[in-house]
Amino acid sequence: MTEKLVRFIKARLDEEANLARRCDSDDGCGTWTTHGHTVDFCQADLSGFHPTIALHVALHDPARILREIEAKRRILARHARDPWPSHDLRDLASPYTDHPDFPARA
Repeated sequence: MTEKLVRFIKARLDEEANLARRCDSDDGCGTWTTHGHTVDFCQADLSGFHPTIALHVALHDPARILREIEAKRRILARHARDPWPSHDLRDLASPYTDHPDFPARA
């Protein structure tokens, strides 16, 4: 079961990393920021957000997401050979319980 769960988590992390890379302008413009109702995406400013939602969007800056994914990959590597899914593996998988490929017995 651990092997199946590890493959599942790796696939989700790959998907998220690919998406973050596609969102990054790669021009070194810096991190996404907010200014009240506006999110500065480096490439364009989008306004009309509630300030709390703007902060939430800016928190998902591609560079930060890629750092988070790398941290999750290190945790995954430490537990990939556990005989049974560890609590850490189950925690890493938990955000994806609504994914159609989520292992039934995870």
